[in-house]
Amino acid sequence: MKKIRLFTPGPCTVPEEALLEMARPFEHHRTQWFKDLFAECNTKLKQVFGTTNDVITITGSGTAAAEGAIVGCNPPGSKFLNINGGKFGERWGKIANQFGIDCIDHKVEWGHAVDPAAIEKLLKDDPKITNVMVVHSETSTATACDLQAIGAICRKHDKLLIADCITSAAALPLKPDEWGVDIVVTGSQKALMLPPGLGFVSVSERAWKVIEGNKGQHCFYNNLASARKAMLKGDTPYTPAHLLVRGLRITLNMLLEEGMEKVWKRVAAMAEATRAAARAMHVEVYSKRPSDSVTALVVPNGVVEKDLRKKLRERFGLHLAGGQDHIEGKVVRLSHMGAIDSLDMLAAIAGLEQVLFEMGHKFELGSGTAAAVKVFAERK
Repeated sequence: MKKIRLFTPGPCTVPEEALLEMARPFEHHRTQWFKDLFAECNTKLKQVFGTTNDVITITGSGTAAAEGAIVGCNPPGSKFLNINGGKFGERWGKIANQFGIDCIDHKVEWGHAVDPAAIEKLLKDDPKITNVMVVHSETSTATACDLQAIGAICRKHDKLLIADCITSAAALPLKPDEWGVDIVVTGSQKALMLPPGLGFVSVSERAWKVIEGNKGQHCFYNNLASARKAMLKGDTPYTPAHLLVRGLRITLNMLLEEGMEKVWKRVAAMAEATRAAARAMHVEVYSKRPSDSVTALVVPNGVVEKDLRKKLRERFGLHLAGGQDHIEGKVVRLSHMGAIDSLDMLAAIAGLEQVLFEMGHKFELGSGTAAAVKVFAERK
């Protein structure tokens, strides 16, 4: 018997409770039933995000939500500083360019986190910069930045901070209000444990002043001002993916029942165990500042990355992600998000260990799993 074991960094494993809820008969979305459901989810999203700010729900992916934030926060005369250290940081610069936003695209070597001091220097050198966008957890390189330090710098210089938290929200410690993060963006198919189809944006009052005062170019569908106006009435401006909202209530309840700090600790333990297993198997961790929500491992010499992932899928139903752009074929990525725990992670590590050994990589068989077990035992 072969199960599907999703360890891709999105879509992630969806809990059975949410799948069953989304399979139930549903009511029309322009009803009081949906308004009550939506209002409940909006309140719980704030708790999961750790914010008192509005959290806007958009039918679309995290990219849709990010597009709404970038365009809304950049009225005519704005200057947008985008930190580009991976495939997704690159994407936010492309969106800005497509909408004609004056954009500085600051590149950071893949696998390295931006130095907060470099952002401060950029802000000092160009006081016309009005807002900054960073990727908290760059999914393509499995690298996390120091969002708290960057938030403090942006507040010091009175700049809006937009954070792509698509693989950090509900997985890594995140305190937007305390850290000075004006915009938090994420998607449903990551740590919120749902299928793809919903994007979320938390927006500070500082950011709302800019967005609602923006008299220039706006998105039509991904318009945050329109979404807020509807949300205040318990509604959405356009047809919502209401079955996903129904599942969202279940997954938000699960996260809050576990407690967000315990969620962060669970994710961190799985990441640490994976890194320990990699060291024991003589496999290099790609990132110089690893994220806890996803780990990128360098494929050992003599092992073909596509063959490795194919064998894992065919033998164990174990799905890992490959690399992107210039690191395609060079890394595999394992998610620590979704409805998974330490035993699930051990299964993934054991499967990876067996296939690597069979493909001729030299290490002591069993050492990776033993190293991971030791981490979990010490962090119980």
